[in-house]
Amino acid sequence: MATQLSEEQVYEEARKRVKAKRDFWGHFIFYAVVNAICFLVWAFTNLGGYPWFLWVLGPWGIIIILPHYLRVFVFEGGKSERRAIEQEAERIKKEQS
Repeated sequence: MATQLSEEQVYEEARKRVKAKRDFWGHFIFYAVVNAICFLVWAFTNLGGYPWFLWVLGPWGIIIILPHYLRVFVFEGGKSERRAIEQEAERIKKEQS
């Protein structure tokens, strides 16, 4: 049987999970903005030439989706931070039972 976590440990684990989710969304927004800028630069300078922006969009998207998204939402899996922390804490308590 798994060891029981104290209330403080449960809260700390929930806080870490919420932080990971917030970090993911921050990285995703940055990814979207940078790639939108790359696309616009390509669109206004090449007028349909070689789509070089895909070399930025593709690999970076794979890096965000595979390890980051899966780790945060699939294997550990936004709401408001306080509510998300409470839900994660409840989830951890249920895992303990």
